[in-house]
Amino acid sequence: QVHLVESGGGLVQAGGSLRLSCAASGRTFSNYAMGWFRQAPGKEREFVAGISSIGATTYYADSVKGRFTISRDNAQNRVYLQMNSLKPEDTAVYYCAAATSWLTIVRDQDKIGSWGQGTQVTVSA
Repeated sequence: QVHLVESGGGLVQAGGSLRLSCAASGRTFSNYAMGWFRQAPGKEREFVAGISSIGATTYYADSVKGRFTISRDNAQNRVYLQMNSLKPEDTAVYYCAAATSWLTIVRDQDKIGSWGQGTQVTVSA
C-alpha cells in the first residue's frame, strides 16, 4: 500500500480557490493511478477527479468539471487538486487515494486500498 497525506484544506468564500496536495510514500508512485474523493456530512463518499499513473489521462465528476484540475508530479511523489470557483456545495472532507488500476479509481472505489486521512474544505456562502 501507499501511504498518503493530504494538505491544503481550509475555509474559503464562495468563488474562491484552494489547492490540495497529497504526498505519497512507501511504493513506486509512478505505478499508481491517483484520485481525489470527497465526503460531505450525511452523504456517501463520491469521486471527484482521477489521473492515470503517468498523468496522460484525467477524468472528472460532472459537478466539478471546468472548475477543478487534477495534476501530479511523479518526481516529487505528489498529486494536486486545484479547485477554482468554489461553491458551498463543495464543502466536504477531501481524500486522496491510490490504486494500481485506473478503472478502480474512476469506477470502483470500494476496491481502493490506499487512502489518506482527509483534509477539510469549507466554502462559505
